[in-house]
Amino acid sequence: MNDDDRLGQVIIGLFQGVLYRESAEQQWQGLLDLQARVRDYCGVIGLELILDEAEGYAYLRQRPAAPDAPALPRLVQRRPLSFPVSLILVLLRKKLAEFDALSADTRLVVSREDIVDQMRLFLPATANEARLIDRMDTPLGKVVELGFLRRLRGQEGQYEVRRVLKAFVDAQWLDDFAQRLDAYANHADDGSKEDAE
Repeated sequence: MNDDDRLGQVIIGLFQGVLYRESAEQQWQGLLDLQARVRDYCGVIGLELILDEAEGYAYLRQRPAAPDAPALPRLVQRRPLSFPVSLILVLLRKKLAEFDALSADTRLVVSREDIVDQMRLFLPATANEARLIDRMDTPLGKVVELGFLRRLRGQEGQYEVRRVLKAFVDAQWLDDFAQRLDAYANHADDGSKEDAE
C-alpha cells in the first residue's frame, strides 16, 4: 500500500472517531509514519490532530480560529450533555485519576454497579431501587456511544474506562461543571426556601 492510500485510511479513521493503538494497529502505525502529512491535511480544513502516543489514542479537534482569519464552519459538532452523562464523566475521570495514582496498571475496569453506587449520592432518593438502576442504562449507553467506556465482551455489566477521557474531561471542564453544579444547588436551595415561606 502506498503512502497516499495509507494517508487516506488514517484520515478516514480519524474522521470516524477516536483512533486507538490497540484496536487499529495498521492505522496507528500509518498515523505515526505520516503524522506531518495528517496534520497538514487536517489543518487545511480547520482541524488539529491530538495524538497521545503514551496513552495510545488520537483524535481530531476543531482548531480555534485565529483572530485575523475568517472562521470556518464547524466540522466537529458540539453537543450538550445531560446532567447524568456529565456526572458519570466527572466520576469516571476522578476514578481514573485515583487509579493512576495508586496502580501501575493502565487498564481501569469498572462495573455498572460501581457507577450506579457513585451516582446514587447525587440523585434524589427513591424507594424503587430497580427503577433507579434501569434509569442509569440510558446515560451509561450514551457514555459508551461517546467512546469513554467500552463494554467488555463476555463480562456482563463490566466496562473499560478509555484513557481518552483524560483529554476531554480536563481541569477546565471539571471547573466549569463544578460551577454549574454549585449554581444548580443554589437554585435548589432558593426553591426550597420559597416553599418554606
